[in-house]
Amino acid sequence: MRASSTRVLLKPVKRWLILGHRWLGIVTGLFLAAWVLSGLVMLYVAFPALTEAERLSHLAPIAWDRVHLGPDAALARAGLDPPPGGLSLSMRGRAPVYQVTTRDGARHAVSAETGQTLGPIDAAAAVASFGPGATVRAVRRDQWTVRDRYDPLRPFHVVAPGDASGTELYVSARTGAVVLDTTRRERLWNWLGAIPHWFYPTPLRARAELWRGTVLWVSGIAIAGVLSGLVLGIWRLRLRRLYASGVTPYRGLARWHHLLGTLGGLSLLTFVASGWLSMNPNHWFSPRSPPEPMREAYAGPVHPVGRAALDGLALDDLDLDDRARLGTVEVRFTQVDGRPVLIAADARGGRRVVPPPSPEALRAAAARVLPEARIAAIETLTAYDAYWYPHHDTRPLPVLRVRFDDAAATWLHLDPETGALLDRLDASGRLQRWLFEAPHRLDFAILFQARPAWDLVMWLLNGLGAGIAVSGVILGWRRLRRTARVG
Repeated sequence: MRASSTRVLLKPVKRWLILGHRWLGIVTGLFLAAWVLSGLVMLYVAFPALTEAERLSHLAPIAWDRVHLGPDAALARAGLDPPPGGLSLSMRGRAPVYQVTTRDGARHAVSAETGQTLGPIDAAAAVASFGPGATVRAVRRDQWTVRDRYDPLRPFHVVAPGDASGTELYVSARTGAVVLDTTRRERLWNWLGAIPHWFYPTPLRARAELWRGTVLWVSGIAIAGVLSGLVLGIWRLRLRRLYASGVTPYRGLARWHHLLGTLGGLSLLTFVASGWLSMNPNHWFSPRSPPEPMREAYAGPVHPVGRAALDGLALDDLDLDDRARLGTVEVRFTQVDGRPVLIAADARGGRRVVPPPSPEALRAAAARVLPEARIAAIETLTAYDAYWYPHHDTRPLPVLRVRFDDAAATWLHLDPETGALLDRLDASGRLQRWLFEAPHRLDFAILFQARPAWDLVMWLLNGLGAGIAVSGVILGWRRLRRTARVG
């Protein structure tokens, strides 16, 4: 009697579960199929970005004989006051300039010869250093510069050098610097990869809040669809009292959808749910990038940087000609605990740091970031671990990890060579690493340090997800056609 009553009570639940899964699947099936298939493309082709090595390779050696003003004198004439770390020296065309980022995020180019704030460059100046075969066109915003971080650099001159890779270089008209490069391969494959995966069509992505809300709602509905399917799939599976058709009551494509969903439903659910969490719903997780007040506290009181500091780059026994032959293409002016640090880089990424920050200065600077907390420990990482690893980006070694005893259990990662504050990682960020990066990208050392093991697992799980999604799309299409005929 009790078993019969339970079946009566569960019957409407099962009916609503079936109806809910069916229509949720119809609404989100195409999105799920696009996500898993585009995810496979993204394993091998990233969204276009300018790496540090690429950026430096586009810079010309600094013409030191034309650097007539030190940073302080040039900025005083220009009337600009950048925060620590917002200043660098490089070439713009044939002239040395200070690239300045002010506290409001605006970008300026200041002549190192006169201290004059320079205006935008024209197309002829942008294309001049790329050879006679280069072409140029004007762009304010397009598919590859849709992110708001490019706003202070707009508009762009897009220079095509005419090489075999179909490279296009985005030169900021405001600063004259190359800020992005793309290749024909990247542009092609991203239409099948990051653009559908991230919902990145320009008209949507250019409206940041609308884009974020769209991704959260669509992926949230997709979670409900996959979860209902997983529950229903397990519920309708029989391993003992078999159906006439076997372990599943379905036949044909529906049978495959049921079996694939039961086998791969959990991994698909984990994939979609972790993707939803990557959007940081309700701002549950702190960003890894330290906010500007933290960076300014780390830098300490502003210290003058005059012409003498530039001369220090030459080393005591080198004159100006020797310095030029060293091939320095950029000098960045930073601070650590109120002490100026100059970082000179060549086109191959080699660096000279003048003067290298001391361990005492690094500790004092870190303490400034959270003055209300105490430094609990400082450790030097010489190998990657679960929270500092280079799977999807470049991470230097060694690094210093500074642990604080504050309520958020904050960690800072510092570059001991340059003193740079690399990131901030608190308890919420470490939780997001396991709720998003681990399940969504399988960032487990045992896998990504032993490729192609990682590739094989990703293909297997994405293949199961694709089978579930594509079979669901076909079944949903058939259902809609039957409904339309009946109507």
